[in-house]
Amino acid sequence: MLLEETIEETTTTITEDGDHDRFAHYFRRADLDAAFLEGAVITAICGKQDTPTRDFTKYPVCPTCKDIYEGLPQGD
Repeated sequence: MLLEETIEETTTTITEDGDHDRFAHYFRRADLDAAFLEGAVITAICGKQDTPTRDFTKYPVCPTCKDIYEGLPQGD
């Protein structure tokens, strides 16, 4: 089965509690385009809502996003 949606890793979730909840999350490419162009809040595959604004390479990948992504069928 071919995965028709492209998933990308990008941004962080930020809470008022500090850095402990900062992770790079996986988002659908179409959602990322809307977020970057319109500043829209989008939902990661783990369910977290965020507006991508930070350098995602500085943070670890969200463990929930990673588990979901690895469980998706990959096109060959």
